[in-house]
Parts: sequence; structure tokens; C-alpha cells
Amino acid sequence: MAPPPASPADSAPDPRPTASAPVPITVPSPRDHAHHHHLVDRRDTPRGRAWEPERNRRGEAMDGAAAVKLVPGEAGYVLEDVPHVSDYLPDLPTYSNPLQDNPAYSVVKQYFVNPDDTVCQKIVVHKDGPRGNHFRRAGPRQKVYFEPDEVHACIVTCGGLCPGLNTVIREIVCGLSDMYGVTKILGIQGGYRGFYARNTITLTPKSVNDIHKRGGTILGSSRGGHDTVKIVDSIQDRDINQVYVIGGDGTQRGAGVIFEEVRRRGLKVSVAGIPKTIDNDIPVIDKSFGFDTAVEEAQRAINAAHVEAVSAENGIGLVKLMGRHSGFIAHYATLASRDVDCCLIPESPFYLEGEGGLFRYIEKRLKDNGHMVIVVAEGAGQKLIAETMQSIGKDASGNELLLDVGLWLSQKINEHFKKNKMTINLKYIDPTYMIRAIPSNASDNVYCTLLAHSVVHGAMAGYTGFTIGQVNGRHCYIPFYRITEKQNRVSITDRMWARLLSSTNQPSFLCNKVVEEAKKEHERATRLLDGSPSHRKG
Repeated sequence: MAPPPASPADSAPDPRPTASAPVPITVPSPRDHAHHHHLVDRRDTPRGRAWEPERNRRGEAMDGAAAVKLVPGEAGYVLEDVPHVSDYLPDLPTYSNPLQDNPAYSVVKQYFVNPDDTVCQKIVVHKDGPRGNHFRRAGPRQKVYFEPDEVHACIVTCGGLCPGLNTVIREIVCGLSDMYGVTKILGIQGGYRGFYARNTITLTPKSVNDIHKRGGTILGSSRGGHDTVKIVDSIQDRDINQVYVIGGDGTQRGAGVIFEEVRRRGLKVSVAGIPKTIDNDIPVIDKSFGFDTAVEEAQRAINAAHVEAVSAENGIGLVKLMGRHSGFIAHYATLASRDVDCCLIPESPFYLEGEGGLFRYIEKRLKDNGHMVIVVAEGAGQKLIAETMQSIGKDASGNELLLDVGLWLSQKINEHFKKNKMTINLKYIDPTYMIRAIPSNASDNVYCTLLAHSVVHGAMAGYTGFTIGQVNGRHCYIPFYRITEKQNRVSITDRMWARLLSSTNQPSFLCNKVVEEAKKEHERATRLLDGSPSHRKG
């Protein structure tokens, strides 16, 4: 099928909402008025629709906070839109998308996504219920706000390692080059501080050709080092106009601050994020890249623990997996393995002594089976440990440094059975850094490719202040505040956790009070999906 003729730039449809979904315009903070009176474009101000300043947990407007773009519709429909460079720089020129002349894409039935396409956050609805919150669908637009020759992009990776980082870097570079003809792409080395304290490297399709086969990140990474003024100064001095930030919730929060400073200075710069966390604790999105790889690699440690356990009298294999505050890796690795007899995660408190406690359960399993495999997430049991040990502070990103639950639990189990004069053989396995450092598997490689191409389409179309994510199987652009406001956690009152309990036959360790509190939290989260945006706490 021959590609359609390119439309003149001035006649192409606007990629932002059309008349059926008018675009609310920004209401800058007092700080903005002091420097940039031109930031408000009042030509298309819709009645009853405006950006609202993001609110803190008490519902008070935050000075200088990112404005929130809400577009309400019928039947409780709410579009939580993302910023666009033309919101604060009106009358920007637009250009025909070069993708329509790309021979590789000539077979595509629909070149561009419909400007009105949105993705619903809550996919299960009732006939008479509200349609709920939606996000702007990701994909190429017919009009772009950057010419390929003018694009000067940069990529930075921050925080801990995760399978798939190099794949995302590779596909951003190849996507910019192959789809849009961009030639100027920089890699920022060493995390955020690399903007002002480290060298940069030039990235080309040739230089990143095989990096997806390696673990880690070719750009290096670090925690902390976020100095907003220095970072934006560097962006401005280097004439960078597209910034791709790969990192977890703290990194994405930093990207949001960078966007705010860029907007305050009135720079034509698109700031886009790709959320990264091996723990899968980013809210809203279906899953984080690298999670499938982590679960798959965790199987090797569990298998080793199982072999050790069955090969010894009263053998116990104890495996510690990642999961500071969310136990998804331990949860899914346990379900996938079917060799695990007990899974302990941060969301589900447990206790050691007495009826229904962990020690009684271990005694029973050893009596029945002669061996046992325990999987524990690194953030589990921290309150129990804290009763006997002191906290060890925070890391450079401000995260609490956790006490080693694996070593602590090994010691407690050995002490208990020694006191009860019962011989056990316990083997403790900690594969944490082995899992973080491996390349992504086939599934994650495909996922990383789709994320990278989607974020490139968004930046080229002029969207900014957003992160890319898959929601209900569709990629969409999500405002930064939605993925940094809380952490995604395992629900201990849903069917997936019940399936795990059924698989392991472990006690739930839960009292009625804990269960009721978990149910109330689940109901509150469900109400937020029914068209009441979570930032509106006032």
C-alpha cells in the first residue's frame, strides 16, 4: 500500500483534543507571572474547564506545582491530559510527520492515532456506572512540533539497575533515528548529576546496536544529584530540546521538577519519562519493564533452594528476593515455581511464635514433607526486626535502608529449632544483584521497544511533562503526578493473593483488623478510578 500524500503543515489536524474535547489551558503559578506573562493562551479557553494546580495531601494548592489538565465529558468521563509545549508557547509552527514517508511503515493500515483516542484506567465497568478516568493514547501524530534537523535529544538513567535499561536506551535512539531521521542524540552519564558533573557520549544506532544483550546501563546510573537549576542550565546551554528520563518514582518526580523549570523559563523542550522499577511498584501502569525478567531469574534461585532442601534431612531453603515495599516479585515467583511452601511480603504482616505463627507452620511442613522452601521479600518483617535491631538510615535517594530480613530470619529459625532440640539444615540464598544485573528476556525486550517508541512519538508531537506506560494493554501518556503520588502494592484481599495461599497452604498470618483495613484501602482505590482523580484531595 502506497503511503498517503503528505498534508501541508498548516492543514494537518491538531494532535491535541478537538472541539469535542477542548484543551484546558494552564493557569501558571505566581512565580510564572513574575517572569513570563505570555504563558497563558486565552484564545481557546473553554468555559468551566481549566487546569487546576496540583494539590498536596491536605488539599491545599502547591505553589509552583504542575497544573493539572482535566477534560470532563458525559457519563463521568474524565480525561487526565498531559501538558503540551504549545500550552505555554502559543503559535509554534508544526510540521508533517516524516513517518508517513517512511517505506518501512507503508504497510501500516492507520499511520496515526486518532487525536481523540484515550485509554480508560478502569477497564471493568457497570452498565450505569461512570466511565472513569482516561489517559491520552500514545502513538504517532500527523503533526509534529519538532523538525528532525532541529531535534537535539538526551537520555539519562537514574536509580538502581533493572533488566531492560539498555534495551530502552537502544530503542529510543533507533526510534528517533529510523522513524524521524533525528541525528543528534546525547547520553548523559552517571544519572542526574551527569548533566553538570560528567561527560556526555554521542549515541547513534551503530553505537547502541547490541547493547540490549548486556545487563545494566551503558550510561551509568546513580542516586541523588538532582540540582534543578544546574540541570536545566545544562539543557539550555547544550540546546537540548528533548529529555528522556529513565528511572523510578523518585526519578520521575525529579523529571516533573525539571519540566516545571523548563516551563517557567519558556523553553521549547519536551521532558518525557519512562518509569523503571524492578519491584513493579509504579501505580496506574500494568507492569514495569524488567519485572518479567526478574520473576524468571528468581526461579533459578528458588530451584536451587528446593534442590538443597530436598537433599537434606529437615532441609529448609530460604530465598530473599527484591521488594522494598511491594512484594510482587516474591508473589509471582512463588506462583510460577509451585515449589514454595511459604511466601512473606511487606504487605502481609507475619509473626513467629505461637499458634498460627511461622515456627509452628515450619514444624508442620517438615513433619509432613521433610523439607521446606521459604521466599521472603526484602521489605517483609521490618517491624519485627526493628524490635531487636536499630534502623540503619537512608540512601542517597532518601529511601529507608532496610535491615536484612533474610539473615535475621535464618538466625531466628536456627535459634528456635536449636532450642527445641530439632536438627535442621537451612540454606540461605540471596540472588538480589544477580537478578538486577542480567539482560532482559524476550518478553521484556518487546515491551521496552514499545515503551521507547511510544515515548518518542509523544515527544515529537510536542507533549511534555509526561511518562509513558501501558494501561489495560494500551500505551498512553500519563501525567507525572499520577505515578509519583503513591506506590503500587500487592492487595492481600484479592484473588491473586488467595491463589498464592492456596498454592503454598501457608497460614495468612492476618488478624481481622488487618483484613478489614486492607479491604477499606481497596475500596478507596476503586472509588478513585470511578472518575474522581486522586490528586483532588481537598
